[in-house]
Amino acid sequence: MLLLRDDLKKYIQKHNLAKKWEKAKTTFEKDIRYPSLHTELLKPYWRGIYSFRLDKKYRALFFIKNEKAEVFQITNHYKK
Repeated sequence: MLLLRDDLKKYIQKHNLAKKWEKAKTTFEKDIRYPSLHTELLKPYWRGIYSFRLDKKYRALFFIKNEKAEVFQITNHYKK
């Protein structure tokens, strides 16, 4: 199960990511390691923060707690 806060739902709408989010969410809930998601554990590893791809530009950052994934940030991967 993938949890998402209301502020992130607004971010998704603002950046026109609704379709991409739904596709990634469905894929993630079926198989967290599906190749197109590019799911990875980020450094430093001890923090337990993971990311998966919405598209080439946007990533969802999440952690796993009590066997549930909670997205805490959606980022523009290439923003400097």
